[in-house]
Amino acid sequence: MADRGLHAPAWLEELVRTSRPPVPWRDVVRFAVVVPAPLAVALAVGGVEGSALGAGVFATMGSLAATLAPQSGPLRVRLRRVAAASLMGGTGLVVGQALTGGGWVPVVLMALVSAVAALLSSISAAWSLGALQLLVYAAVSSGLSTPLPAVAEVGYFLAGAALATLAVVLQARVEPVDPDREAVGTVFRRVAELLESIGTDATEDARRALTLALNDGYDRVIHARSRSAGRNRELAGLAGVLNAAAPLVEGAVASARAGVPADSRDVGAAHALATAVTDRRPLLGERPPRVEDAPAQQRAVRHGLRLVWNVVGDPEERASAAVVRPQSGWQVRLHDLADRTVGNADSRAFVVRLTLCMTVAEVARQLLPIDRPYWVLLTVAIVLKPDFGSVFTRAVQRGAGTLLGVLLGSLLLTFLSRDAWVLLPLALAAAALPWARNGNFGLFSVFQTPLIILLIDLATPSGDGVVGARLVDTLIGCGIVLLFGYLLWPQTWRAPLDDALSAAALALDRFVDAAFTRSPEDTRRARRASYRALTELQTQLQRRLAEPPPISTRAAAWWPVIVQLERTSDAVTEAVIAMRTGAPAPEPGQVAVLRKAVRELEADLRDHRVPDDAEIDASGVLAPVAREVDAARRLVRETTPGRRAGVRGADD
Repeated sequence: MADRGLHAPAWLEELVRTSRPPVPWRDVVRFAVVVPAPLAVALAVGGVEGSALGAGVFATMGSLAATLAPQSGPLRVRLRRVAAASLMGGTGLVVGQALTGGGWVPVVLMALVSAVAALLSSISAAWSLGALQLLVYAAVSSGLSTPLPAVAEVGYFLAGAALATLAVVLQARVEPVDPDREAVGTVFRRVAELLESIGTDATEDARRALTLALNDGYDRVIHARSRSAGRNRELAGLAGVLNAAAPLVEGAVASARAGVPADSRDVGAAHALATAVTDRRPLLGERPPRVEDAPAQQRAVRHGLRLVWNVVGDPEERASAAVVRPQSGWQVRLHDLADRTVGNADSRAFVVRLTLCMTVAEVARQLLPIDRPYWVLLTVAIVLKPDFGSVFTRAVQRGAGTLLGVLLGSLLLTFLSRDAWVLLPLALAAAALPWARNGNFGLFSVFQTPLIILLIDLATPSGDGVVGARLVDTLIGCGIVLLFGYLLWPQTWRAPLDDALSAAALALDRFVDAAFTRSPEDTRRARRASYRALTELQTQLQRRLAEPPPISTRAAAWWPVIVQLERTSDAVTEAVIAMRTGAPAPEPGQVAVLRKAVRELEADLRDHRVPDDAEIDASGVLAPVAREVDAARRLVRETTPGRRAGVRGADD
């Protein structure tokens, strides 16, 4: 009998999907010990009465903010996030003191703080985290009354953050793996996996995994190196290794596209490079010998391996391979900052959206007859986290998680006495946070919300009916976000998939130009940019799949086009390898024709128009690239009419 069970819509499955992340045991232990530690000291010293408890509550808040801040990555990046969260959280406590009472002054102040938070969030991930802490602790402080003066509250908050920072540093010192080295070593591990997968169905996934690893390596090492030139020899050496890996990556991608099986010695050499880089070990074995009587792609892989082998095994080669980028002047940095904040359309739109939601929440705090009105502000701040992405997905996931967390925390308050026993659920909730945040927004909120509820209740005890009151407050906050932060902004209902498609096509055009008319270094830089744009395109696709129809339906329809763009970039890489091994370079006129077709493809994607059916006339190394571009334009022709059939308004 056929299966007649009911199935959830694809967009809903994507929305509620929760990955099964591994348990980061080191982080679990650190969270469980460090977060409740200040409160444990306060309860041991002064019990549940007096100023000692207030000091413990604020110190625990600081410890929570600083403990949540760092994620995986080099210590310098973790400390940057800790500093942003701690300082902005302390600032939020000060701002919250002025948000008590009624009138227009708190409304205007909340609007200003929200606008600043939204602008800060567009600068970097660390500032985005700090902006969230600014709003969260401003909301908490507006409704938290303790006998401590404001200066003491901030002081205890920062003391708790300092304790958490010390724990972060200690953990980083005892961790066996250097995240920078791990990121670079992963590139060679993914090269080996791609070579092993040639001729199987796993080739495409392996190629994407290599692209992600390469992006991560450049983000961690090259980008950090450009901002600290001459300061860190370790980074300089890793930058040299990563730069030297470019020919190897190109050869591996070309081999995968051509279906040329890899030599087992090459796979073993790639694994050896990964182990040597990650674990700081000497290279085992001899450098792979040259190969002459083999396909061009296989020779390219071997050539790349020999280059990297030299660099990894010789410190002088590493130093010469590292690119030291000069520091940018303050004018350039200021201009870049303006471009990412007030000069960015997405950033400006988010400023308006976040400011509107927080202002409405502040008005609700003053007018609605609810027990803890500041909880509405807190809910809006947590649900509409100050960064970019799918508003609908985040709002629903965080809203559902916050509701469940409110229910859990309120039930704990019902059955727990206000004594040392409260430390047990605090420690358990804190221990679950590093695991939950790798799942999804909602799962993280399930454990974060009870923690905040328990802390606030210690400072200002709740009366009867706490469960129902908190649920109502949370529903009001979620409703404000969905109405004023989502439904009133149709242009924000979608992740910017159209923009990402256009950007990927433009990056492909620059790759074609560099590959056939410019230097090898320009070619490698353009190739990295092309694959990075394709990675961003994949990310935007996944975000859009989590939206309700017709948005998720249209995203799924673009999937073949995205895959074809990846194939076209691979074809350009293969042409580069062919020219490097003796194939004649194409005529400039043919390159111009090909680039014109790619630019027309970008215009078709940008303007939602149907491409013509003319085919590109190309020969030599350009012929495979031209076929892939023709295939991409054909897929766009098949997809675009659907946009005109009534769903375009949902996209635009």
